[in-house]
Amino acid sequence: MGKYQLVLYPDAVLRQRAHEVSQIDGKTYDLLKAMQEIMYRYKGIGLAAPQVGYLQRIIIADTGEGLLALINPEIVQQEGNARQDEGCLSLPEVRVEVPRSESIAVRAWDADGKERQLELKGLSARVVQHEIDHLNGRLIIDYASTAERLKNAAQLEKLEKMFKFKVL
Repeated sequence: MGKYQLVLYPDAVLRQRAHEVSQIDGKTYDLLKAMQEIMYRYKGIGLAAPQVGYLQRIIIADTGEGLLALINPEIVQQEGNARQDEGCLSLPEVRVEVPRSESIAVRAWDADGKERQLELKGLSARVVQHEIDHLNGRLIIDYASTAERLKNAAQLEKLEKMFKFKVL
């Protein structure tokens, strides 16, 4: 798994739009396997390819009902609205209340290249929306209120300093 690592804020890859996957091949399967290992190692419930440094429209999620792998996911219907506290593996120790649709229909390819449409509710819908945000370069801090920005300021500054040190 050596070449795959969890990417932390403020790495620029987290702010870029991921590219559509045109074909599923061995590299796709390697990426999916690495994403799965990283997500479970860090005790996450979702992960997007940009979070491991790859600008491909691939997400995975496991909210306790088994692993879900979606390639080129697209929300085609959404209903309801609920605000809930969210965290993110790429923003450790940062929490933000994020508004999301309570239920969604998402169209995507599965790992076998078959197009599927899934109806998701509750936590599964929330996680998939969070991961699709990653594919579009959007992070939970983009939803933060002024109070939440202040509450998370020290942790964000710490992450920025760690990133600068790592890059130098």
